[in-house]
Amino acid sequence: MHTYLKSLLEQRQQANLYRTRLTHDSPQTPNLVIDGQTYLSFCSNDYLGLANHPALLQQGKYGVGSGASHLVTGHTQAHHALEKELAAYTKRESALLFSTGYMANLGVITTLVKRHDAIFLDKLNHASLVDGALLSRAQIHRYPHNDMQALAHLLANSKAQHKLIITDGIFSMDGDIADLANIVQLAKTYQAWVMVDDAHGLGVIGKTGRGSLEMYDLGEDDVPVLMGTLGKAFGVFGAFVAGSQLLIEALIQSARSYIYTTALPPVLAEAVRTSLIVAEKETWRRQHLHELIAYFRTAAAKRQIPLMESFTPIQPIILGETEKALAVNRALYERGIIVTAIRPPTVPQGTARLRITLSALHQQAQIDRLVESLVEVL
Repeated sequence: MHTYLKSLLEQRQQANLYRTRLTHDSPQTPNLVIDGQTYLSFCSNDYLGLANHPALLQQGKYGVGSGASHLVTGHTQAHHALEKELAAYTKRESALLFSTGYMANLGVITTLVKRHDAIFLDKLNHASLVDGALLSRAQIHRYPHNDMQALAHLLANSKAQHKLIITDGIFSMDGDIADLANIVQLAKTYQAWVMVDDAHGLGVIGKTGRGSLEMYDLGEDDVPVLMGTLGKAFGVFGAFVAGSQLLIEALIQSARSYIYTTALPPVLAEAVRTSLIVAEKETWRRQHLHELIAYFRTAAAKRQIPLMESFTPIQPIILGETEKALAVNRALYERGIIVTAIRPPTVPQGTARLRITLSALHQQAQIDRLVESLVEVL
């Protein structure tokens, strides 16, 4: 085994795909302390800047550990109240907490579809959605990114009894938004179900921050299955699925990634409850975030920095080859700025990139510093 694992790691190093972890000694804010030096970070998903909010740090009524799975003795009143509040937040009948978005996606997909059913996935969907589809053993059809004509063709030619269309709301590496209006229309035409992973949309886009479904004015009848995470815009940890009471009850009874794992720590459930209140009350966070996105895009255009078409906090710069992405990443780091270099297999070959993410805690002066540094290193 030692020889085999060593060869795997050597292959990744030779292909410039070896990943390393940055260990910081500070709360999650735009300024991170690494080995005693402060760096300006543009790669956190803490979009609303709530990860270190004082109100979220005061929750501890139920202790730290939940002690058991939800179906044994791990389900506290904190969990129960949060599920009700998440259902109300998403304007759905019910919601169910999962430990992570990955586990939520695995649990939902394997509950909804089986071997003789069919799943239709956008090519750029998150890895957890692909893995959930593989675990379900259903027929898998992948359509080119946001290509509605291709999706229609696949749906029209499917003979499966149950058809499930799955898409990200906001695509995590490109920052663009799914064509949900047309997806829903195709689902109705071909009697398919729709599931949206809105991990990067909830709290960020839509008139009141309710995500990509609110942006398109879509409800539970249009998109029966909504998955959201609690560790991005809401600044804590965990995930949930929202939908009908019938859907949630089916997941409680059948979703293996829910049944056979320890419940989310109740202290985190309480923190998320506070986060929902803060996110809804302090609307300036979302407003400031979108002002920063527009400011960055305008500044980048003036300096001819080639951005992708994204109006979300995710602002990628395609550099092509892995070596170039790593070189620019290192050059920025030497200037005290952290921007992650995203490489295959996370993104397709030839599309290695910088993935810049913006937070409500960033300031225009920090954006200016980033832009000037990008001009220098690009």
